[in-house]
Amino acid sequence: FSSLYKKSTQEKRNDLPWSRSKMLDGHLLLGWLSFTVIVYLLNLPGPTIAYFGLTGNEPLSVLPLNSLPEESIGRAHFKLCDRLKLEKKQRRMCRRDPGVAETLREAITMSALECQYQFRFERWNCTLEGRHRANILKRGFKETAFLYAISSAGLTHAMAKACSAGRMERCTCDEAPDLENRKAWQWGGCGDNLKYANKFVKDFLGKRSNKDLRARVDMHNTNVGMKVIKAGVETTCKCHGVSGSCTVQTCWRQLQPFHEIGKQLKQRYETSVKVGSSTNEATGEGEISTGRNQQQQQQQQQQPLPGLNDQIPRTMDLLHIEDSPSFCRPTKYSPGTAARKCYKDKNCDAICCGRGHNTQSREVTRPCQCQVRWCCYVECKQCTQREEVYTCKG
Repeated sequence: FSSLYKKSTQEKRNDLPWSRSKMLDGHLLLGWLSFTVIVYLLNLPGPTIAYFGLTGNEPLSVLPLNSLPEESIGRAHFKLCDRLKLEKKQRRMCRRDPGVAETLREAITMSALECQYQFRFERWNCTLEGRHRANILKRGFKETAFLYAISSAGLTHAMAKACSAGRMERCTCDEAPDLENRKAWQWGGCGDNLKYANKFVKDFLGKRSNKDLRARVDMHNTNVGMKVIKAGVETTCKCHGVSGSCTVQTCWRQLQPFHEIGKQLKQRYETSVKVGSSTNEATGEGEISTGRNQQQQQQQQQQPLPGLNDQIPRTMDLLHIEDSPSFCRPTKYSPGTAARKCYKDKNCDAICCGRGHNTQSREVTRPCQCQVRWCCYVECKQCTQREEVYTCKG
């Protein structure tokens, strides 16, 4: 190509003025570079699934965890959709229903607070600020698995609750087939619409290429968050009749409190399974390998996850690819545990990584000896007591 390019250019130089020939050379070179860049971009690997919430790439500072100020009536939800830094399809889904934007904000807030609550006694305390979260999301740690699961669970939970609360235009109470559940709204009860929530979340997050191990693991952990929500559905019933009799009973489905969901996902984090990739000799395709004995592997290969072509165990376990760092010292994954508050005889040894802890004594004033006065207030005394605060040494 180089020799042809030089030959054709030289022939054109003989017929053109010197300035015009230089300009032609520049145009040809620019066209060749543009073509090369386009080919390179087209061959770059695409994202696996659409990210959202704690697994998003944007800083959470663009969306404060506290409530946003009330916006004016109209298309104010468009502004919130833009602040969420969504992909094109996600932004379209956000804008088509005014209730979606607030539900997405609520899902992020709920997921973030629950993550921080569940890991408040751990070395990694769900640090979401700055570069630490972004760097963790680039790796396949147990913590990465939890972030994917809690994000999808938070979105599913928030959407199902938003439907039953009447905040959405495209959904309402749980669409159960039985007549009693259809009358739930009339009797003051309304089922959480998990069916619509699951459909929305799957469409919102989408499904992309799952050829590499990391993509399949991320999608699996996302599905685990949704499955934990579904497994926690409870039936709530209300009796109707004269003098409290239960001549008529109305029942509807209700989700567990999100704190219970977070607790279950934390337990799955503790027992997360490390996986690797291997090749199925029968199909020649890549698959997820848990490193267990051959008999277990064969049993797992007979139970593929729905929606995946790969042989992967049908499981509610969280999956991770690589071992987590210690989180003891400041790294790109966490700020470390120096100066972290701990609880003596409970977790100081673990959190402080054997460096020991400092003890500080301080006086704290709290309400005490409270009594209810007629009518209708509580009267308390102010009591001062000394307490000890323990923090990890640097």
